[in-house]
Amino acid sequence: MGDPYVEIETGKGADALERRPVLAAALAAARKAHYPVIVAKLDRLSRDVHFISGLMVHRVPFIVAELGADAGPFTLHLYAAFAEMDRRRISQRTREALAAKKQRGALLGNRTNPAEARRLGQAAVRAKAEGFALAVAPIIARIIGSGIASDAGIAEALNARGIATARGGRWHPQTVKNVRIRALRLAAEGEPCA
Repeated sequence: MGDPYVEIETGKGADALERRPVLAAALAAARKAHYPVIVAKLDRLSRDVHFISGLMVHRVPFIVAELGADAGPFTLHLYAAFAEMDRRRISQRTREALAAKKQRGALLGNRTNPAEARRLGQAAVRAKAEGFALAVAPIIARIIGSGIASDAGIAEALNARGIATARGGRWHPQTVKNVRIRALRLAAEGEPCA
């Protein structure tokens, strides 16, 4: 069936495919090869009932290992509803905990050290970009393996596959070049490609 697809992006929201290029690539490859997408748990695919229903309506086959290969649409809808409800509960508990902490007088954020807060923010942005580069690197490698070597050609292939950039946009040669450079740097530093 090929290499596994590994992704670190969140599965929440109806725009999950725009923010999850590896999932989009896995679904496209599964459709093309007439194979199902296999996930360990349904909430790893998505915590959105509409998204899961959309996959079923468009006849995108997927198997949830936790539920077994013969889990029917009713069971999948039920588990999707539970996953969505769980996501809302987690979000609500987080908001309540932050509100309670603020009410007790705690200052949220890093107001005492803006330079440190800025550094941490930049580190978070860098980590997200690095995670995206590592996730999309195997897809780019497969495109190169198919004989497309130019950044323009790779951008065209990624756009044709419906894979969005880290910011949810279309690929351009410079975007491909930036991701390839970042992935190569991470590989040289010993980071495993997904």
